[in-house]
Order: sequence, then C-alpha cells, then structure tokens
Amino acid sequence: MVNEDTLMTRLNKLKENIAFLDNIKKYTEVEYVKNPFIYGSSERFFHLAIECDMRYRKPETNRDVFEILYENEIITLELKENLSDMASFRNILVHDYVKIDRGVVYKIITEDIEDLMLYMKEIVRYFYG
Repeated sequence: MVNEDTLMTRLNKLKENIAFLDNIKKYTEVEYVKNPFIYGSSERFFHLAIECDMRYRKPETNRDVFEILYENEIITLELKENLSDMASFRNILVHDYVKIDRGVVYKIITEDIEDLMLYMKEIVRYFYG
C-alpha cells in the first residue's frame, strides 16, 4: 500500500527535478559539456529524478522498480523499458562518474526527459484517476 502523503511528496520532488532538467535544453551541447556547473547539477537532478520511485515490493535492482510498476499495470511495457535503461544509466551517474560521456547525458536530458514526465503522469493517473 502506498501512503498518499509519501506519494505526493515523491511526485512533487519528481516534478521539481524534471523542471530543472527541462531548463537544460536552453544550452547547446557544447555549452553543457564545457560548464561543470551545468553538467554537474543536471547529473545530480537526473539521478534524483530517476530515484523517485513508488515502493511496492522491495526491488532488488534499480531496474526492478520499473518492472514492479509494470507488473502492477501502472506503466506500459515501452515506458518500463525506457525507464529501466535510465535506471541503468543512474548507476553510471552514481558509480562511474569519472567515465561519464557528457554528450550522452546531454542527449538523454534533451531527448528522453519526456519519459520521466510520462512516468509522473502515469503515476498520477493510476492513483488519482
């Protein structure tokens, strides 16, 4: 069972993180890659956005969170696969940050952030109709 206050807190935090990441689109890839303030803060907000999950059965991996949501018919198969890829990328952001290809991060933020927005909408739709 999901606590409604916890759900709203997580959804609000996700919305805040997505809004920050959406602002990254105003920078060119060159500006993004060359500015540690821009890429550093966006990598952190991206990491936090990926971690705003809902807490059903205990997931064994970050990817498992989205498998659980799919099993519970909260998200679609396509969204599960896209978010699972993001969860894998989260591990790179957190553990392999020395090897990060900032051009790839920029591309994901500017082209795939819609998956996080869709995720938020699907959670709201499921719990609030």
